Amino acid sequence: MRVLIVKVSSLGDVIQTLPALHDMRQALPQATFDWVVEEAFAPLLKAHVPGLARVMPVAQRRWRKTPLTAAVRAEKAVFLQTLRAEAYDVVLDFQGLIKSVLIARQARLAPGGWRSSYGNRSEDAAYEWPVRWLVQRPQPMPPRIHSMQRYRRLAALALGYPPREDAIDYDELQVTPVEPDGSVMLVHGTTRVENEWPLQHWIQVGQALVAQGLPVSVPQANPTEAAFAQQLCEAIGPRALVLPRMGLAALAARMAGCVGVIGVDSGLSHMAVALNLPHVQIFSQPRIWRAGPVGCSYQVAVGGERAPDVDTVLQAWQAVWADFHQKALLPASA
Repeated sequence: MRVLIVKVSSLGDVIQTLPALHDMRQALPQATFDWVVEEAFAPLLKAHVPGLARVMPVAQRRWRKTPLTAAVRAEKAVFLQTLRAEAYDVVLDFQGLIKSVLIARQARLAPGGWRSSYGNRSEDAAYEWPVRWLVQRPQPMPPRIHSMQRYRRLAALALGYPPREDAIDYDELQVTPVEPDGSVMLVHGTTRVENEWPLQHWIQVGQALVAQGLPVSVPQANPTEAAFAQQLCEAIGPRALVLPRMGLAALAARMAGCVGVIGVDSGLSHMAVALNLPHVQIFSQPRIWRAGPVGCSYQVAVGGERAPDVDTVLQAWQAVWADFHQKALLPASA
């Protein structure tokens, strides 16, 4: 059996789909899995998810800016040729949007093959109703469900094994730490303005970590984030480091070398969860129940209706830090 995963964006959603891949590979160990994903996130899957046979980058975000140019038309033709090079027994649209189901419909089916996606909307989850009519097997979803469980449920119902609600497993993401420096990474960058946390809050958190004996590292992905990171590290002092700009695969390896992560609701914070690091995730909107970390006592979300204050974040950090190290001292069988 050959299965195509269509989950193009965003980074956090792509990462939160990995437990569904784990479930599918356990249920169907002889199956082959390919994945279509936005070009910005493809290097992460190619470098660190060896269970995938093919990772096919798509550039929908970039293409829609100049859709009629010759260069874009040529790129689309190459993508379509790559996509249709294999025939699929099952095509799973984990996005549930028009942009993703159109990719699913362009994929070539093997004889008897079919496409599946969500059959209805769930609370706070992106969904466009025509999707259910554009696949052969729409799958029913509960009205309220965490993102990861929604992905796991779609995979199970589509592929015919019982939906799993046991521990979430990110073992499909295999990252070797690079340059472990004992730092706590402060993930301040986000593509959504409403998810930002004030600079002065970050400074207080960084200073508290340094006082605890923990150095701080700060990633940045563009000039605006670089300027923010520079101000932050200058205010914290010499034990705070602005990381050089690097690709997503390299940043994952660098994060894996950290001792923990404090970050806003962003793809990099979800990466910290997948890497099994002590983590505090800062939310500034109600979607905390649907997207925050679950099932691990040293990974917590704070905030929700409004952004948390500094004391709330630091108290959460001390709790997850203590819990992580307490568990590290337990026997392996505990």
